[in-house]
Amino acid sequence: MHADLLFTGGPVLTPEGRTATAVAVTGDRITAVGHGEVGDLAGPRTEVVDLAGRLLLPGFQDAHVHPVPAGLEMTQCDLTGARTAAESVAAVRAYAEAHPEREWITGGGWSMEAFEGGTPTKELLDAAVPDRPVYLPNRDHHGAWVNSRALELAGITRDTPDPADGRIERDANGEPSGTLQEGAMRFVGRLTPRAAPEDRLAALLHAQRHLHSLGITAWQDALVGDFLGMDDPAEAYLAAARAGSLTARVVGALWWDRGRGAEQIPELVQRRAALSHGRFGAGTVKLMLDGVAENGTAALLDPYLDGCGCATANRGASFVDPAQLPKYVTELDALGFQCHFHALGDRAVRDALDAIEAARAANGPSDTRPHLAHLQVVHPDDVARFARLGATANIQPLWAAHEPQMDELTIPFLGAERAGWQYPFGALLRSGARLAAGSDWPVSSPDPLEGIHVAVNRVTPGSTGAVFLPDERIALEAALTAYTAGSAYVNHLDDTGRIAEGALADLVVLDRDPFAGPAEEIAATRVAQTFVGGERVYAAQVA
Repeated sequence: MHADLLFTGGPVLTPEGRTATAVAVTGDRITAVGHGEVGDLAGPRTEVVDLAGRLLLPGFQDAHVHPVPAGLEMTQCDLTGARTAAESVAAVRAYAEAHPEREWITGGGWSMEAFEGGTPTKELLDAAVPDRPVYLPNRDHHGAWVNSRALELAGITRDTPDPADGRIERDANGEPSGTLQEGAMRFVGRLTPRAAPEDRLAALLHAQRHLHSLGITAWQDALVGDFLGMDDPAEAYLAAARAGSLTARVVGALWWDRGRGAEQIPELVQRRAALSHGRFGAGTVKLMLDGVAENGTAALLDPYLDGCGCATANRGASFVDPAQLPKYVTELDALGFQCHFHALGDRAVRDALDAIEAARAANGPSDTRPHLAHLQVVHPDDVARFARLGATANIQPLWAAHEPQMDELTIPFLGAERAGWQYPFGALLRSGARLAAGSDWPVSSPDPLEGIHVAVNRVTPGSTGAVFLPDERIALEAALTAYTAGSAYVNHLDDTGRIAEGALADLVVLDRDPFAGPAEEIAATRVAQTFVGGERVYAAQVA
């Protein structure tokens, strides 16, 4: 039988390394991997792709991403390009002036380091938009910037107590200053207009095109549900899957309502059955255990430090009761759910591992493949537990570098010892842990090659500054494996993530072979073509 698609003339990344130079695809499967002999499968209708020395590898998979909110933000007030407070305010003003019909100004993506202390004020927004409410989550979506009109509509005053899972930032007089942290975001977020179903679907398809252009063929949506005013993407996925427009393979992580307990599990079982269709499945539950270090809500074993380096009374927040978490995880595991943990601080990491250990003890071995995302601070005593428990380390490599948010808003408040426990990719890999990788887009860039660059170099692309914890660098092949086979594993997409006979033909052609150049140039690599099941879903325009 002749192949439908034939790749020749370049290195091919297989599970054994760059050991082949040709791949044949028939239908949606890889049917041959080898060298010149694979060319014998060419027929009169075979499409031949000349790699011309460029690398062919499995499609990238993002193990922690939020495409629908990202797609929506791209069409709203997008602050991701603003680097200073002045630029941020100017962008808000320009957007508001361009959209006088909008009842609310929404969007987001501002950087904490652009503002003193990471907390912008309502007065800045009032000057730009005095007459309409403004609600703008920051780039990590753990805080929101609001103006006076939004605070007024939400009824937030100096007398409003902080919610159990969040904080209203206040000025020296106790008045709400304009930044809402974590659970306090819902006070305003729940008032913002919901996107129409057709807008959510359009946002998904827009995001999908962008992700395909970056070589991403599958992902795990890390939040399928209602949370702090964000739109539930479930119906958009279901509509796309039914219409055949969902060209990626997607796992949806159903949101665990942290204000409830085990009584929600039967609802999750029902949602899993109702939402799984075609290339979309919903067999995962997302448990957000803590917040982020920059605003002091990541859960730590020992207290945060203050600006003088002295211990405070703050150890961060546990959004799910650690005493109940093992019971929840054990029941979810018994029902066949994968648990996807947001675990950023060392206490949250330990709580998640303890819960997985309890589930293993109660249920025995299972194939639920739990994974812990973010892993900013991991106590050295817990590193070896990942491999022992079969818990995958789901890393977001772009964050593992010196940049203002790290150097100004994190390291001083962790202290030298704990700062050295951050993003321990190398230590996890040496301990035998399996790595998966993702971006958390729109929190940070979804480009896997940028993430791979940082995982290998521990500096941001283009930086000539200091290497961030150089012992935690990993090799290029290990980083590529995390973004392919590692993420395929947590996505239960066992027919993907590798180039081998019988595997699904989810493939990426790069514009070069990054192994052939210096590590400092990895981020300059671009995607030339992307295939899902043997179908081309992206091709770069040739100049």
